[in-house]
Amino acid sequence: MLTPRQQMILSAIVENYVRSAEPVGSRTLSKNQDFHLSPATIRNEMADLEELGFLDQPHTSAGRIPSQKGYRYYVDNLQPSLDLDSSAVRALRELFRQRMDEMERVVQQTSIVLSHLTQYTAIVLGPQVNNEKIHHIQLIPIGHNKAVAILVTDTGRVSNRQVQLSDDISSEEVARMVELMNHRLHGVPMTRLKSSVYRELATEMASTLEHYEDAISLLDEFGRVPGEDSGRVYVGGAMQMLDQPEFRDVDKVRPLLEMLEKAESSGLQRVVTVDGPGIQVRIGMENDNPTLQDCTVISAAYTAGGQPVGSLGIIGPTRMNYGRVIQILDMVSQALTVAMNERMHGNSG
Repeated sequence: MLTPRQQMILSAIVENYVRSAEPVGSRTLSKNQDFHLSPATIRNEMADLEELGFLDQPHTSAGRIPSQKGYRYYVDNLQPSLDLDSSAVRALRELFRQRMDEMERVVQQTSIVLSHLTQYTAIVLGPQVNNEKIHHIQLIPIGHNKAVAILVTDTGRVSNRQVQLSDDISSEEVARMVELMNHRLHGVPMTRLKSSVYRELATEMASTLEHYEDAISLLDEFGRVPGEDSGRVYVGGAMQMLDQPEFRDVDKVRPLLEMLEKAESSGLQRVVTVDGPGIQVRIGMENDNPTLQDCTVISAAYTAGGQPVGSLGIIGPTRMNYGRVIQILDMVSQALTVAMNERMHGNSG
């Protein structure tokens, strides 16, 4: 347990180091008018904090920098409550004021806004198809025996496929086919399209529709959606890493940039996935992925209907402005949750 004086010194070192990226010395802290401590007293406390593992001392400097243990203590116990500036709040409100008809586009924009607001790299996972339910299906003719089939989920995600129809199918039968599918599939999880619901619906359509094979083909098309569309990963501000002093060594940052470049296949989903409520902070070695052991990953889930459907996260150096990033991430995850639930409510009407 740290004393109040040690907590004050550790907090000041973290905040000074975040701003300057330079080791913090006792003289720097003694100039803080809130301290009322001599440089000698501060040096003694800094030595004790180093012995306890909360500070490190680079061999080239008399100053100290926070250790990963020090950052963890700061995040858990010391970070102040901050007020976001009005421009950040306006940017968020503008983003989520947009129509939610195309969720993937909004989620992609979220990664860009997050990176802009935090000045770090942002990762956003698109809504997981496996958690979504079918809201409705439309079929729009686009020419002789061709149509565009549109599937809308309860989260507002829209998928479309071009389909081939039988030459002699009537518009009345197309309407009956769509009506039957919407009646039986509304509220059905995407993952059940290939299960018993699919088989039951196929049997019913075979007995009521002359061209039931067209409807079966349509279901087959949408049955492939989970494999294609789950796990979308959007990266905003990947090059922000190069602006951090810690990552100016190209050899050091290359594995991280490669992970971000190959976002869909590099395991980046697991890095920011959060299943429970609240903000999750992983500092340095707390990250399982070796590529991220000089980084901090802060992540949060967003939900629809009370269930987590996606995650968003910030990747940056351990020398991070924790208070600001946590507040921004919390605000964005809540705003995205509200927007998705409003979309669900609108779809249910």
